[in-house]
Amino acid sequence: MTGLTFSPLIPIALLLALCAVAVALIAYGIWHRAKGALLRALPVLALIIAIADPQLIRENQTPIKDVAVIVVDESASQKLGKREERTEQALEKLTADLGSIDDLEVRTVRTGRNDTTGGAGGTRLFDALSSAISDVPAQRLAGSILITDGQVHDALPPERAAQNHASYMNAPIHLLVTGEHKEFDRRIRIENAPDFGLVGKPAMVRLRAEDTQAAAGTQIPVTIKRNGGAPQQMTLPAGKTMDVPLQIESSGANVFEIEIAADPAEISTANNKTLVSINGIRDRMRVLLVSGEPHVGERAWRNLLKSDPNIDLVHFTILRPLSKDDGTPLNELALIAFPIRELFEEQLKQFDLIIFDRYAQKGLVPIQYMTNVANYVRNGGALMLSAGPEYAQSFEMFGEPMQGVLPATPTGRVFDGAFRPHLSDVGERHPVTAGLTGATDSRVKAGDPSWGRWLRQVQVGKVTGAPVLLGQDKDPLLVLNRVDKGRVALLASDTAWLWGKGFDGGGPQTELLRRVAHWLMKEPELEEESLTADVHDGGLQITRHSLSTQEIPVTVKAPNGTEQTVTPKAAGKGAFTSQLEITDPGLYTLSDGKITAIAAVGTPNPLESYDVVATDAKVGPLAEATGGGVFWLEDGAVPTIRRVAPGRVSHGSTWMGLKANKQIAVTGVTQTPLSPVALILLLIMAGAMLAWWREGK
Repeated sequence: MTGLTFSPLIPIALLLALCAVAVALIAYGIWHRAKGALLRALPVLALIIAIADPQLIRENQTPIKDVAVIVVDESASQKLGKREERTEQALEKLTADLGSIDDLEVRTVRTGRNDTTGGAGGTRLFDALSSAISDVPAQRLAGSILITDGQVHDALPPERAAQNHASYMNAPIHLLVTGEHKEFDRRIRIENAPDFGLVGKPAMVRLRAEDTQAAAGTQIPVTIKRNGGAPQQMTLPAGKTMDVPLQIESSGANVFEIEIAADPAEISTANNKTLVSINGIRDRMRVLLVSGEPHVGERAWRNLLKSDPNIDLVHFTILRPLSKDDGTPLNELALIAFPIRELFEEQLKQFDLIIFDRYAQKGLVPIQYMTNVANYVRNGGALMLSAGPEYAQSFEMFGEPMQGVLPATPTGRVFDGAFRPHLSDVGERHPVTAGLTGATDSRVKAGDPSWGRWLRQVQVGKVTGAPVLLGQDKDPLLVLNRVDKGRVALLASDTAWLWGKGFDGGGPQTELLRRVAHWLMKEPELEEESLTADVHDGGLQITRHSLSTQEIPVTVKAPNGTEQTVTPKAAGKGAFTSQLEITDPGLYTLSDGKITAIAAVGTPNPLESYDVVATDAKVGPLAEATGGGVFWLEDGAVPTIRRVAPGRVSHGSTWMGLKANKQIAVTGVTQTPLSPVALILLLIMAGAMLAWWREGK
């Protein structure tokens, strides 16, 4: 490129003034017919040219390539149907077509494959597009091509994108949809769920069942399972939000698996199932404590239960048994009558736990009421027996009808000497006693805890439960057992209170009694046989608790239906653990043959997997606003590429256009002076001499 420029030696204003003066003087001479007037103009003009310093400019220019961006959606929804295949075919053809255009730089961005949010953030193509063109001036952007199923969660409306000065709005955006027009899907969504619920009462969960091809209100079957248990069947109207009561049956985590019936023709079943975990809490647990007679250890249970503000304690102490007859008239006794009928018939089922502390029958509670207690246990109740010497006397408590629920048979013998409680083999694995505070020291046999001594133990013979603590001569001291739906615990000593007093070093009295009470009330964390899974370090941490030492394989079913088997290894204290690497978010089902557990990986209702039907509704308005086109790849071949001038139509039925901006870069400039000094001096001297010559004639 060539042009003319001036580099005057003096300011332009002064140069123009000199020119004006020179023109005026020459014109004055010509007006008065002065000799040599025109010849005098020659040196003046040469001088003005010398001062103006004209130069010829030559620029060296290089064309700049425009930039086109291909954004490839590799999110989880792109793996459905033939979308992934269509994506790769379209990308291969576009890469070849664009690569043949010399003045075009092509940038390909793949996004969504390594999503660390488990699909919670959805598909974010425009974030990737903005990042890819962050260093590209608006004048160089030729256009963008998005290969996706259309489920893009960061697409802004055109007016908002313009307000935010989105750089991708400066060139056509073309959308290639990989899905199909006929696709439909069923899905279930939890719109609202409480974190906590009261045990024994329903928690309201707001659900929405959707079917993209069914009419609003169509009833769709839904299955609900609690902690992998028996399914509960119900129906929900399509497209309507409903409040569904979910019964909270136990304290701790109540995991509900909610699944909508699948249709064989729907595009995906990954969003047919969701999960909600509600932590069950007990509302004012009611405990009945019956002390057979006043004794020092009576306070141990009372203090433990009264320290918990969520427990309503009803405590009776038998101060005067029926067998006592000292001649005192009844009208002079100031004792409260023991409310046998109210406690053991009318209100028995309202108690969450019953504790008999050194209680002896002695005709106090009639047999029919003790039958009620036995039935209470079998139907899911909890019974604790803290026994003293009375348990060995004539087998009163062990007789009918309690014989069928108590876990150990008394022999009639009582040890009155000191002994040190210690864990049994089962106790080292049982959650109630495993890990109790206490370390080994030189005073006791290696492996036993450094606990203080107790001073009395009732000997028992046949044991039907798990003896977790042993005492004198390794006889069972604490026995735990399940009876039908209920649970029973027997503590064969009334001197556990010595630990609380610090006798002989003391021991974990409060911790032990608390664990026993919570196990009886079925706290999940104290279950001796359990299977759980948690997300840890990017994988699934599988933990199985068992009283058995056998390593049992666990089958893990992934959200896509594939199964694999892992075998947790012993980790001590009855726990078996294993780490399973996972890649796909969703619901994982675990089973060891007896216990089934469910684990949710990622968000229960992730954006990425909730709505998977292909659409052009989200990106189509942006494409239209920028002059781009929308093409469904199921309709035919990939559109051809054309270069179009800015402002021209950028797409047709079978083609899509990319702007030809024709930008250039100046790589060098050559300046050639047009007023050589020698030539200017020659002109000035020649003009002056000619003017003098003319004047002399």
